Amino acid sequence: MALNPASMIGSVQRLMATAQNGLEVLRYGGLQVERASSPSEVVVRKRMYDLRHYFPGEQTSGLPPVLLIPPLMVDATIYDVQRDVGAASVLNRVGMDVWVVDFGKPNEVEGGLERTMADHVVAVSEAIDEVRHETGRAVHLCGYSQGGMFCYQAAAYRQSAGIKSIITFGSPVDLIAGLPFGLPAGVAVRGAEFMADHVFNRIAVPEWMVRTGFQMMDPVKTLKSRVDFVRQLHDRDALLPREAQRLFLQRDGWAAYPGSALAELLRQFVAHNRLMTGGFVIDDRTLTLADVTVPILAFVGEVDDIGQPPAVRGIKRAAPRAQVYEASLRAGHFGLVVGNTAAERSWPITAQWIQWIEDQGPRPAEVHEMSYEDPDSGDAASKLTRTAQAAMSMGAGLGMDIIDFATSAFRGTIQAGGEAARTLPKLSRLGLLKPQTPISLGLLLEEQGRRAPLGECFLFEDRVHTNAAVNTRIDNVVRGLVDVGVRPATRIGVLMETRPSALATIAALSRLGAIAVLLPPGGNLAEAMELTGIDTIVADPDNLAAAAAVSPRVLVLGGGEARSLSVDDATNVIDLEKIDPAAVQLPGWYRPNPGQAQELAFILFGLTAGRLEAKYVTNYRWAVSAFGTASAADLSKTDTVYCLAPLHHSSGLLVSLGGAIAGGSRIALARGYDPERFVDEVYRYGVTVITYTWLMMRDPLQAGAVPLDRDHPVRLFIGSGMPPGLWERVSEAYAPARVLEFFASTEGDVVLANVAGLKAGCKGRPVPGTASVELVAFDPVGGRIIEDEGGFARRAEDGEIGLLLGVASQNVDLINSATMRGVLRQGDSWVSTETLFRRDADGDYWLVDGRRGVTLTPHGPVYSQPIIDALEVVRGVDFAVTYGVGRKDAKVSVAAIVLLPGAEITGYQIGGALSRLASGERPDIVHIVDGLPFGASARPLTTSLVESGLPAPGKNAWSRSGDDYVPLTAAAVRFFSV
Repeated sequence: MALNPASMIGSVQRLMATAQNGLEVLRYGGLQVERASSPSEVVVRKRMYDLRHYFPGEQTSGLPPVLLIPPLMVDATIYDVQRDVGAASVLNRVGMDVWVVDFGKPNEVEGGLERTMADHVVAVSEAIDEVRHETGRAVHLCGYSQGGMFCYQAAAYRQSAGIKSIITFGSPVDLIAGLPFGLPAGVAVRGAEFMADHVFNRIAVPEWMVRTGFQMMDPVKTLKSRVDFVRQLHDRDALLPREAQRLFLQRDGWAAYPGSALAELLRQFVAHNRLMTGGFVIDDRTLTLADVTVPILAFVGEVDDIGQPPAVRGIKRAAPRAQVYEASLRAGHFGLVVGNTAAERSWPITAQWIQWIEDQGPRPAEVHEMSYEDPDSGDAASKLTRTAQAAMSMGAGLGMDIIDFATSAFRGTIQAGGEAARTLPKLSRLGLLKPQTPISLGLLLEEQGRRAPLGECFLFEDRVHTNAAVNTRIDNVVRGLVDVGVRPATRIGVLMETRPSALATIAALSRLGAIAVLLPPGGNLAEAMELTGIDTIVADPDNLAAAAAVSPRVLVLGGGEARSLSVDDATNVIDLEKIDPAAVQLPGWYRPNPGQAQELAFILFGLTAGRLEAKYVTNYRWAVSAFGTASAADLSKTDTVYCLAPLHHSSGLLVSLGGAIAGGSRIALARGYDPERFVDEVYRYGVTVITYTWLMMRDPLQAGAVPLDRDHPVRLFIGSGMPPGLWERVSEAYAPARVLEFFASTEGDVVLANVAGLKAGCKGRPVPGTASVELVAFDPVGGRIIEDEGGFARRAEDGEIGLLLGVASQNVDLINSATMRGVLRQGDSWVSTETLFRRDADGDYWLVDGRRGVTLTPHGPVYSQPIIDALEVVRGVDFAVTYGVGRKDAKVSVAAIVLLPGAEITGYQIGGALSRLASGERPDIVHIVDGLPFGASARPLTTSLVESGLPAPGKNAWSRSGDDYVPLTAAAVRFFSV
């Protein structure tokens, strides 16, 4: 074959050009290209950032100010990589006043590698104020990648003040929905927690590692770009236009990542996903993106493997009060802000958006309202699909059906394993408890403080209290108590609202080994003191006067800095806040957290048939409920438990507080219920679990109450006493959140939970790890357990009403007077819950009444809860109560109904609802009342109704006549009065 001289010359020239350009790359790291930057000046220089103003010599007065925020790991020059096509110049050409926050190189600034994420968010907020001061106008806030996350967080921090709109580029919000490499959520969460707590809290990430990590996020694209560069190395003219961009990515554009900031990001936004749920912490304040109210434009890269589309679109759900739009481009993560796509589409669309927001033009055609579909948080298939498609484009075939099947099976295994891993340690610890095992509230808080001293223990009034701070406060209160003579096993009354000081007091008494007698505010204090034999009460300023009126000695604690005491001159009042903890010498007998499982820890109070009764709770009993709740509700460090239930109620102490501490969850303490504050705090704290008692969730559902958006973070309501009618309304209003109803006996170790949540009003089944139960036949008239021929208790059949017993633990015998032996066989031991239940065919338990709460009528015993359950399913009924009027053994059974606003009800509806009950178990009279007072735990009080006697005849009262309910007449009232 003849040689072609021209072809040979061309090949030699190509080889020489490749060698020459390659040598230049090896020597200088890249082709020598003159980088022309846009003109700029530093207007403000602070410790955290420089505020840079682009094109300062031009007339920018009156132009919309645009503030660009870079991510941490990328240099701020990303907005000016190439002058003609960079963000700064493109926006300037279309009439924008461009400003950039430059965080600099952290490794080149004193203290730069110790910066936290909060430092950067606060810096962005300060920069907004600076730009507003310079321009006199609200700012359009733009951010790329994590810079966009800073924009969202700063807007929440400022509650959108001074911000005209937010524009983000590939900025993930739902980080769990867009994990790299399709990692299962459970694996990512545990990995993020480990890296945050054990690695990045000690070291920073250097530039080279940031660069390598970024490139490894998309190794296929990184390899392809390098191969393309080498293949074109002979053509200098083709490479030069993109050389500045390549050098930025390969060498110049990276910055070290402060370890503290990365640890916060992993802990708050990966492990806990708090950009989605709310409750992330900036500068010791809890924040939520629900407070962002300005228009948002989010750019979505269709082939972005870092800010994946589902993760970016999470802003739609996270910011329900904002108008959220998106512009979807065929671009990767970097291509959204740098390169031809960015110059030709991203930044022109951004300019058009700003003009539309400023009423200077139409909405860009590429911009439309964002839609959000909740992704499968553990879905690895989507990522693997994209990876496989890339591989197939390079010639590697891959069976996608096999991948989908394998990843789904793997993901399911990981998730099931994660739930088991969270639950088994809690149940295992219960199984290891012996009478002398140390266990107490104070001990669990101390353990939590040792594991994670900077972890968030509880939230109150938008402030975060860390485990270390809480334990320090508890220890200080202990010193104050010791100084005034409190010793282990001493019974001390606690009369306080649900506040941080109440939590500290209860925990301090536990740490000291004393017994906390929890007095309900507004209750009969004198009777409670007589029942328990206490002579000292710890009170907060709000309850000080009530305590001082009945107690020989009152210790006052809490109230904040601006506190004032109503009885300053009282001789029986000691202000614990005036005691200097450092000056208190702890005695030799003091040992922190001495409480053993068998020992009495708390005394609670309850009303039975109108009579006050003391309920004794051992450390073991508290632990059973705490760990049982945590396992049944699957509570973990990712949860924030909103404690509406008061701490003096068993649900508040055993379920809310106990479950949250045992599960390692954050506790959000509420200052009572207020409709607007309830909604704001649910979002701001990122509440995932709300605790309740009785009718506590009724007020949020009342007409005129501020509703939660459908994208609220709540997943669960847990508590006790919610009637079925309210249950159904709560489930409908707050779907997909569900109700988890508990029954936790104050006598014995019985904990029932309706984990499935499918049967409204049902108490469920025993929680694993708690006491085994038996339902025995019971005669409510004689007040006796019904025995079989052998003298043992007869087990109740399905559907039969019986007394619920829990197997006696050796941990409770020391203080429990309700222990019975020889119940079902010789030598066995059981503890009565003092509560009547029936068990259905599925094995689920339904509460019927308290043992002493049954109304004894001439036609037989009448049980309260079945009547309430039946009446509350009638349309228009808000809630119902029952009570008895007359002599003890021949009472008239009465039911009172409170209707929803504007509702009406008929005797026919009442008769139909009650027809499912046996004839003798229906109430004699049903009447409508306008309302009822509530106790501190939101339980309706019937004392006034009992004292009023039988209801008066009228159109709103009915009496039973056979199977029907007819209007109550004067003759019927006289008949029942005999």
